[in-house]
Amino acid sequence: MSNVHDSDRCDCNVIHEDVVLNVKAKMPEEEKLYDLAELFKVFGDTTRVKILYALFSSEMCVCDIAALLNMTQSAVSHQLRILKQSRLVKNRRDGKVIYYSLDDNHIQQIFNQGLDHINE
Repeated sequence: MSNVHDSDRCDCNVIHEDVVLNVKAKMPEEEKLYDLAELFKVFGDTTRVKILYALFSSEMCVCDIAALLNMTQSAVSHQLRILKQSRLVKNRRDGKVIYYSLDDNHIQQIFNQGLDHINE
């Protein structure tokens, strides 16, 4: 019985040094790759994805987001803190109300690319 993953393995013993060096020269530094992986972890939570998606349409306060998603304000606030630490959302105060919005338009571009990919 053959291993299912045999087709994923390369049988060659020759290292294509020119290819390896070319790709290595283009690789971002380790810290940037770590930061990218951390960013993608933030997108790995359905609640955070829903919050971000809601903020595409309008800035919203915690109460509005909680009502929209049928969640407690405490749970929404917790997720918003994570999104803010990741620089995906920003906030502004208007009297006693704090409104949240997307930090920049890159977030919507990331979503659109992801949706395009899963809808293929």
